[in-house]
Amino acid sequence: MTALVDVFVQNPAVILTVGALITVAAPRHLASLILLIATALSAIKLYTLGVGEYGRIAVFGETLTTLRIDPLSRIFAVVFHIAAALNIIYAWGQRDRAQNFATLAYPAAALGGVLAGDLITLFIWWEIAAITSVFLVWAPGTRVTYLAGMRYLSIQVLSGVLLLGGVVLLYRETGSLAFDFIGLRDADGAVKFSALIMLLAFGIKAAFPLLHNWVQDAYPKSTITGAIILSIFTTKLAVYSLARGFPGQSELIYVGAVMTIFPIFFALIENDLRKVLTYSINNQVGFMVCAIGLGTINGAAGYAFGNIIFEGLLFMALGAAMFRTGTSKATELGGLYRTMPITMGLCIIGAMSISAFPGTLGFVTKGLIIDAAGYSHLFWIWLVLLFASAGVLEHAGIKIPYFTFFAHDSGKRPQEAPPQMLIAMGLAGALCIGIGVYPDPLYALLPDQDAIADYHPYSAYHVVEQLQLLLWAVLAFAVLILIRWYPPEVPSTNLDTDWFYRVPGRAFGGWVVGASGATFNALWAIFTARMHAIMARIYAVHGPEGQMAKSWPIGFMALWTAILLGFVLAVAFFA
Repeated sequence: MTALVDVFVQNPAVILTVGALITVAAPRHLASLILLIATALSAIKLYTLGVGEYGRIAVFGETLTTLRIDPLSRIFAVVFHIAAALNIIYAWGQRDRAQNFATLAYPAAALGGVLAGDLITLFIWWEIAAITSVFLVWAPGTRVTYLAGMRYLSIQVLSGVLLLGGVVLLYRETGSLAFDFIGLRDADGAVKFSALIMLLAFGIKAAFPLLHNWVQDAYPKSTITGAIILSIFTTKLAVYSLARGFPGQSELIYVGAVMTIFPIFFALIENDLRKVLTYSINNQVGFMVCAIGLGTINGAAGYAFGNIIFEGLLFMALGAAMFRTGTSKATELGGLYRTMPITMGLCIIGAMSISAFPGTLGFVTKGLIIDAAGYSHLFWIWLVLLFASAGVLEHAGIKIPYFTFFAHDSGKRPQEAPPQMLIAMGLAGALCIGIGVYPDPLYALLPDQDAIADYHPYSAYHVVEQLQLLLWAVLAFAVLILIRWYPPEVPSTNLDTDWFYRVPGRAFGGWVVGASGATFNALWAIFTARMHAIMARIYAVHGPEGQMAKSWPIGFMALWTAILLGFVLAVAFFA
């Protein structure tokens, strides 16, 4: 028992979980402080443990490594702690117990998955992440968010079921539960069914193409702070899992390349700016997936670290504008720079970073991925990544700040964002600039130190290449705006893969309802007709004019009494 207690006590994810549970019973005004203290204690524990494997327990003869800290898991664990602390500061003073619980329990589950050394522990945290995160979708308390949360939960649970199935099949094949390289093919080059199932489980959580729409469905319907938290942990846990289990699998190169491209077009025509940022999540994760396929784990991990910071900053800035105006629709925003200049400036820092401007966090991490495509002589993939980088500038780097703070004047003159929001955004902005100017501390956390030793982000080639790309992208945006070819911002509902369940799915559902109603009516008609016939027969026998209503002679009744008595005696004798 003592050994089991030690396993839980030394796990940073458990410390976060306990902090989240305490807020459920603690006074509401102390919740933010408790969450921040728990995050600090967890970070200290992570630092003091250092690299190694901990928390080994034996279950049914199998040894589970519940806690593993190595260079790959460490960089994700570090940025998860940073993101959790920033989110707590941003939402400081929040009184909703469910949101306060999920604000830390959800990151705790993602952290537990990242630090898991075996597949059973990964599965447990994987499912806890699904359950705790749905509270953020349900937080607004409307029917729309309830239904979106149920759809979100169904998708996440499906991912967990597939993961468990893959774990069982993999254990049957290998006899091991260790969470290490899985690989898609066996020694003969044949695709392993177990690996394919696990890849699908990871792909659902990473929002692979055609499996991605749960992000756009659920995230924008959450609360302001909930959307920020949701944008960080689920997909990055999946990125880590892919980097751990499927590095260098060439299929991921093309999956990632498609992920970087298709969201751009939907984001350009989308009116809800929070939904624009959810498409940006798909695009950004695509770069990470492509990096994993290329075998540059440094690129995947480094860009995941950076994206959590600068995309979180964009969600925070847009959330601050929504907090003050009550909307995130581009048609209802604009002109906010007059009264929210600090938020505007921090939003621009996030936009520059996600667009990989030199001097920002995005620049010193994205180059690792694009260079890997070039060194692999994959010209078309390299070209796709460059095009996708320009697209990021168009829909996230320009569209978000332009339509929020500039564009047409909405007439709204809100106050500047609250102090706690400004502090959180200021810290995120400082990280974007600080690491962008001096990336060595981040590079020191990257998993493959040999590969990063010779990388120089501020070489003339890198700087000139990126500035050319950004210059042409800005020029294209300006020209499209001037000639009015840029997709207009109009109130609308845009569908992508959700068309399949919103249009034909709804039609099929209507047909099922109609067919079910018609079947029920037909069966009910048959049933009622039979009942009427039975009642008519009963009436004919027992009614006023029926046979049973007639007078029966005494002798006849005596005969039937004798017959009945004889039957009873016979039964009693033979029994």
